[in-house]
Amino acid sequence: MSLRLNVRDVSLACAFAASVVSGSAFASTINQNTSWTITRSGASSTYRVVAYGDSIFAGYNGSLFSVARRASPYTSSEYLAHKWNANVEVVRRTKSGAKADDIYNNKIISERSYMQDAKTRVVMFEMCGNDYLQARSAFAEQTGTCSYSGLDTALANCTTYMEKGMQAVNQYATSAKSKIIMNIYYPGYAADNVLNGCTDASTGKKENRQDKFIPYLAKSNWRACNLAEKYGFKCADAFAEMMGSDYDSNGDGLNDVDALRYKSGESEAAYVTRISSTLRSTLRDANTHYANSSTSFDYIQSDNTHPTYFKSTISTGSGSGASDFADSAISNGKQSEWNKWGHEKSGWSISTYNPATP
Repeated sequence: MSLRLNVRDVSLACAFAASVVSGSAFASTINQNTSWTITRSGASSTYRVVAYGDSIFAGYNGSLFSVARRASPYTSSEYLAHKWNANVEVVRRTKSGAKADDIYNNKIISERSYMQDAKTRVVMFEMCGNDYLQARSAFAEQTGTCSYSGLDTALANCTTYMEKGMQAVNQYATSAKSKIIMNIYYPGYAADNVLNGCTDASTGKKENRQDKFIPYLAKSNWRACNLAEKYGFKCADAFAEMMGSDYDSNGDGLNDVDALRYKSGESEAAYVTRISSTLRSTLRDANTHYANSSTSFDYIQSDNTHPTYFKSTISTGSGSGASDFADSAISNGKQSEWNKWGHEKSGWSISTYNPATP
């Protein structure tokens, strides 16, 4: 593996380090790019998976110079290596702290050559988390009469650049057999169960932050999955995987995670109602993700923002290594850690859209 930083990178890293406070929005950005090849003994072919995004796909772990090896793109690609009995190169072109327009312009477009490679078989991206983190932070600091313009702008920009991102991937990733967008979960859900400092102009009352933010997030996630259907993408529902329990907590006949998932053909308004009202009681802070009624796992790191991860970190740069799991350790498309860590769960979700053949 290699790590290369020039003077500009170091200056940017210092600015980024100063801006990162537990659970707060990023005021600065830093590129955290990696290329890791999952190798298999005797494999004769190597295929590429390209992932564009922010700190989530980067595998951010609090360090400027290392990231989680088994972030969501790696985890999904490991399942692919097993399925195809092939080497899989996982290329992550990510920018921690970046908003949706930055990821689109400076990653998906400026670094499109990575998905144009003939070996590319899967392209995925995620964005918008920092748009909402920054809008939420600004809103939480308001006093006097509430203004929702920042939240409205975040939703509008997210919608615009998700669509542009899909259009660009369709244009440039001509050898890709699977194209995936991952929507976003709600970090700091429990902490937002408080009244805001500002007063709503219509009601004259202070609002609960959860109540205000959930509909925005639901609209964004519905649009991610609806646009995916329009442009031939698959939609990995990170909101459902991270926020819903893996058992039926309300007796409706569905595991909570399944009940919360996006449904094809459902209107945006109906989805927002289902998430923010009908199934609201089944939402759980990802710090306590329930695998069953008595067992929970922590899906969020101590910063209350980024997913937890299994095993080691790697330096930004390139490297290679064998899969962490033997073929015999995977049963029904899952290995033993599949729902014990945030990145493992979202990575498994992405893997359900892996192509059957290269």
